Amino acid sequence: MKRSGWVLLTKLRAEEEMKEPEQIKEEYEDLEFQLFRMQQNMKEIAKQQQVLGIEQTKDEKWVIVSLVDDGYSCKILLNECESAYRGNWDFMIQAKYDDPSTIFIGDIKGEENKGFGSICMDYLKEHALDQNIRCIKGDLAKRDWDHLDRLIHFYEKHDFDIVVNEAEQSGEIYWNPPY
Repeated sequence: MKRSGWVLLTKLRAEEEMKEPEQIKEEYEDLEFQLFRMQQNMKEIAKQQQVLGIEQTKDEKWVIVSLVDDGYSCKILLNECESAYRGNWDFMIQAKYDDPSTIFIGDIKGEENKGFGSICMDYLKEHALDQNIRCIKGDLAKRDWDHLDRLIHFYEKHDFDIVVNEAEQSGEIYWNPPY
């Protein structure tokens, strides 16, 4: 192991060792509870949706990602594992099939700045590849203008091309797979 890697591991272990026993116990109990909820939620979600995966957010919380696809539209849904699943999602990307090779993002709903959008977008892109979709596109509407900078950052982070018409307060986004 290179010395820089060893130093990093040593620092991480030192930080872990500085935790108080109560803090370690609390973190363990939180994780244990999330895993219990994950198991229960997974059973309920799988009754209605195709479970795609389990991910950890940037805040180290566990989420379940699922899909509803009727051949005309698809939804990538995300549910947190901190609370019981009651039939509602915590985050969603809603899209429709424009044609056999294009998905059009209609709406993105849910709480922002938790990493949910990135998780769902990664799964939407993976689903598109699985379906041999050649393009994901969407619109930037006037209603988005108050948070346009955040949307542009989000779509650029996910390798979308963005065209903005400032005068008309509109725009379009495009993603083509790297193949």
